[in-house]
Amino acid sequence: MSTPLPLDGIRVIDFTQVMMGPVATQTLADFGADVIKIERPQGDLSRTSFPDPAGPLGPVFCSLNRNKRSAVLDLRKPEERQVVLDLVRTADVVVNNFRAGVMERLGFGWEDLSKVNPRIIYAVGTGFGLEGPYAHKGGQDVLAQAMSGVMHRRSNADQPLYVHATTFADYSAGMHMVQGILLAILQRQKTGRGQRIAVSLLDSMLAAQTQEGAAHLMRGKEINWGAMPLSGVFETSDGALVMVGAFKADPLGDISTALEIEHLGRDPRFASFDDQVANKPALQAIFRDRFKSNTTAYWLARLEAQDLLCAPVRSLAEALEDEQARINDMILEGPGEIEPMRLVGSPIHMSDAKVTLRIPPARLGKHTDEVKAEVAQGVAAE
Repeated sequence: MSTPLPLDGIRVIDFTQVMMGPVATQTLADFGADVIKIERPQGDLSRTSFPDPAGPLGPVFCSLNRNKRSAVLDLRKPEERQVVLDLVRTADVVVNNFRAGVMERLGFGWEDLSKVNPRIIYAVGTGFGLEGPYAHKGGQDVLAQAMSGVMHRRSNADQPLYVHATTFADYSAGMHMVQGILLAILQRQKTGRGQRIAVSLLDSMLAAQTQEGAAHLMRGKEINWGAMPLSGVFETSDGALVMVGAFKADPLGDISTALEIEHLGRDPRFASFDDQVANKPALQAIFRDRFKSNTTAYWLARLEAQDLLCAPVRSLAEALEDEQARINDMILEGPGEIEPMRLVGSPIHMSDAKVTLRIPPARLGKHTDEVKAEVAQGVAAE
């Protein structure tokens, strides 16, 4: 008999769409939960957010919806609403990432569903929280970057404000949602009761700045790890690299050795850390000039010989094709509904719970009849 996955036997009713919610429920599904994705007749917005030859089974949707079953229910119809309520009676978790108040208007809020099933764990993700001046504001990753201070904080204050290209807020909030659900499952084992869990994009971005936030709250000071004088991104003759001059007794001396120049600490402009901060433009101009004189591979070898933290700047394509990604099982492959799947795998590696593609990302409503039959069988058995 194969080893059961950690969440075998846990049923999740998933009302989520786009990214924050689906990345959370996919994590639960990867580790064995029976995730029933409730889709409106039009389907999850991510099925059509980017035009693709595969239509509603394009890479964006597939990336977030493996190992789930898809059931289409029109919640405007009383009989389909009843299917949801009957599902909730057998479920462990209900997840949604609608604006505050949407589920309540549908009759599927926390107060409603906890009466149907007192053991239900009710997880909701919003943009800015369940209460307060922004509670009913539409939430989105870029908005959270802007309102949390993340967008304002830059390694170089002279740079223009910009949108981070990766959806950090959505992903972080989704992972916080997973943590909350798992904690609630553990607490339910002790109390027998479910509870509501709330996460937001804004809170996740504030939490990501925990060190910087504490420095501001307690000292009124700003910490900017990206602006340290001995760190940065530097172009080489054939690309670019990053260097982090930290965690060393004499980092500037080691950098000077790697760059094949005299110890820059002997220059009074750079003698102390405060001097290096005050004269960072001049110091980094020296770094830039040296790095441009040779290749990325050459300088990485020199820096690593001094045990300095460094890495090449790569494209996503290069990162995915790197042998390390394969060794780390970060490329998940398997059959799909209409084409083979090649997806980014789970970053959680458990020796007794390997993530596989058990259920390919499903066609819209593929499992509707199956789910309804299970509901009917359960009702008949009561």
